[in-house]
Amino acid sequence: MTDARWAKKSHFVSRKSQEQQVPRRLASRNDKKMAMGRRRSVFLSQKNGYVIVARNYRSARRRGEIDLIGWEGDVLCFIEVKTRSTRDFKPAEAAINHDKRYELRGVAREYLRHLRVTPTWRFDVVSVYCDQPSGKAAMELFKNAFPVS
Repeated sequence: MTDARWAKKSHFVSRKSQEQQVPRRLASRNDKKMAMGRRRSVFLSQKNGYVIVARNYRSARRRGEIDLIGWEGDVLCFIEVKTRSTRDFKPAEAAINHDKRYELRGVAREYLRHLRVTPTWRFDVVSVYCDQPSGKAAMELFKNAFPVS
């Protein structure tokens, strides 16, 4: 798309001059579904006895993000939320491949470095499906979804 067409749509953040204007990133339907999935998964986690202590945790040293971190009793749980609009293809939890697991483990270890005592910890996965006719999302919680090492 040319600069003139972008200027007509006024998707710019104001800057000092026309040359320095940068297009804003507009929230897509996918971004909104992901945010909705994360919000609903917090409620599901709390309903199942988790105490959520962090959301969207990022480390300055590692690439990636952990969606939710919470305690279930004495176990620290790193929770990955996967949101899908349909169940037609592979399940949402199957999207956590080897590379994603490696990334999550690294960020989790960075989080653990800041704790005085290293607790027992695990990875859980929440799959959120937004394909319900009623508008409600179907959610599944997988405890200890993949190994920590």
